[in-house]
Amino acid sequence: MKKILIGVLLACSLFGCQNKSEEPGIIARVNGNPIYLSQLEYKYDLTHEGVGGFVPSVEQVRAEYGQILGDLIVQELVAQELEQREIPVSDKELKEAEDEVRSDYPDDSFEQILIEEYIDINAWRSQLKYQLAMDKFFQDILRPEIKIDYKEAEKYYRTHLSDFYMPAGYKFVMVKGMGKDLVLKGVDLYREGLTPAAISAKLRKVSVREIWIRNGQIPANWKPFVEDLEPGKATPVITQKKEVFCLILKEKKEATLLTPLQAYPMVEKVLLERKLKEKFESWLKEKMATSKIKISKELLPEVEEIEQSASSEKSPVAE
Repeated sequence: MKKILIGVLLACSLFGCQNKSEEPGIIARVNGNPIYLSQLEYKYDLTHEGVGGFVPSVEQVRAEYGQILGDLIVQELVAQELEQREIPVSDKELKEAEDEVRSDYPDDSFEQILIEEYIDINAWRSQLKYQLAMDKFFQDILRPEIKIDYKEAEKYYRTHLSDFYMPAGYKFVMVKGMGKDLVLKGVDLYREGLTPAAISAKLRKVSVREIWIRNGQIPANWKPFVEDLEPGKATPVITQKKEVFCLILKEKKEATLLTPLQAYPMVEKVLLERKLKEKFESWLKEKMATSKIKISKELLPEVEEIEQSASSEKSPVAE
């Protein structure tokens, strides 16, 4: 995918800030449609969310900006393809997707989190719409073109047997918090069916996550609590090294080799992802050859260096 994004940037013509006809804040155009600096900055900030005390170099910022811009250009091309096929992401689909996200957060905690994280709701919706477009493109356009032959699936299974050996182990749900009462509340909410995100939103000092531990790798200080634990049961609240948590045993598995029938969903997923990637790269290469894309040379002033480091593959852009 990295080569695709480099190809996207190399295939673009450049415009500079001296172009007074260009609107302020526009860093690229894809077949005339603008991409704004605010979109790029939003994705950059999301990438570095929670990373404090680190100041990247100018070269690193430029490289990351280039990568993100490539992503945005590809997303815009996909959105335009859906428009041309008259199956764009509708307002109804966007609202349903937003409502689904909001359903994981009780009351008005969703808006509160956006405020605390300095996330603009319109920028968030714009990126959500792009993601829905990508999903729709893969599912409605690329997926119907792909067929997986059973012989191909059987061959993959036979040559990757080690991938289908499932070691014995335990799947736990870990509920961690700042104190015993908070952890117990988190356990109660989990048993009521709330998602980890909803629990964390309701109890800001509590985290919930699944962990898988193989036989023989359970920490020694956990063993007294989990040795006789049955699936669905929880340990008492454990306090160790300033951590307060509870473990719920979700599943206990014996070592086994999946049969071809059991392994088929996994095989199908691997083969499907591989073929989808190939289909998408082929589509993108053709799309680039017929698209007009311009990026600001002020954003990527050292594009010549990218050209030197990229492979000789370069897609022409129709002017």
